[in-house]
Amino acid sequence: MQTQFIRTSLQNNRVFQYTLAVVFFAVAFLAAVSIGSVALTPGEIVSVLFGGSASSAANESILTAIRFPRVILAALVGASLGLAGAAFQGLLRNPLADPYTLGVSSGASLGAVTVIYFGIQIFGVYTLPVISIAAGFATMLGVLGFAYLAQRKTSMETMILAGIIFNSFLGSFISLVIALSGEELRQVMNWLLGSVSMRGWPYVKMILPFTCAGAVLLLIHSRELNAFAFGEDRARHIGVHVKQKQILIVVAASMLTGSAVAVSGAVGFVGLVIPHMVRLLCGSDHRHLLPLSMITGAAFLILADLLARMIISPAELPIGIITAIAGAPVFAFILASRKRRV
Repeated sequence: MQTQFIRTSLQNNRVFQYTLAVVFFAVAFLAAVSIGSVALTPGEIVSVLFGGSASSAANESILTAIRFPRVILAALVGASLGLAGAAFQGLLRNPLADPYTLGVSSGASLGAVTVIYFGIQIFGVYTLPVISIAAGFATMLGVLGFAYLAQRKTSMETMILAGIIFNSFLGSFISLVIALSGEELRQVMNWLLGSVSMRGWPYVKMILPFTCAGAVLLLIHSRELNAFAFGEDRARHIGVHVKQKQILIVVAASMLTGSAVAVSGAVGFVGLVIPHMVRLLCGSDHRHLLPLSMITGAAFLILADLLARMIISPAELPIGIITAIAGAPVFAFILASRKRRV
């Protein structure tokens, strides 16, 4: 009873929720840019930011050329995946839904691997995210279509199974590309393991427009996501154009997922863990769940990347390993909790 009272109090205190999320992000950001082979103090960081005399050329180079782009890229990827996961869960009314379990990440990964392997440059520097987004969106449509044909309805259990099938099917094509790779093998493998290391500002510029566009699309549809929580019929009854809004939400979430996968590789479970944890604290109102999932997702991936480069320093772990270690137990917990309620 006391635990429920505390949770209810937290869910009603929006100022506290946003303050907590922003502080979490600020601490993660400061820790990530401070800690490394060369430790930097907050004063040195501020000096670099504002061009103070206390900053040395070496410190300025470390921050502006290495740490800032890396941390900002991790933040954009985490925000994109956290927001996409919250949107998929709201649209499908199930906390098990996320870009990874639904197969969207696998589709985007196949698109990105294809671009890397064949050296495709149709859209210039934006070829990688555009192809990844298109492949992720096509996969989501495939999962929805398969689930509908299987049971004439899009039940969540069927969609999870469809996502597993598509993950396995698309994974076989990714393995085929790896088997055929020659000089591209190292590049493909490094990308598949998931990382934001040594990407630099070009990758930040690559993901930024898609993150902004996808975030705006989802945030302006937060009320529609709230309506979908009561079912499609109820949403239609209160004036929501169900099919049109569903397509827009899927497009926006696929845009976020595809662009994130394009720049960082396959980073799983962020879209599952973050919205679930945020929902426990702030409730299911998507007007607040979406922005809080963005902020928390950004902070989470910054910390995951920090751990990835600290655990076996000076070498680095793939960031996907860290997120999987955190996400797999949460996935099992959510699944077990749903089974107990059934």
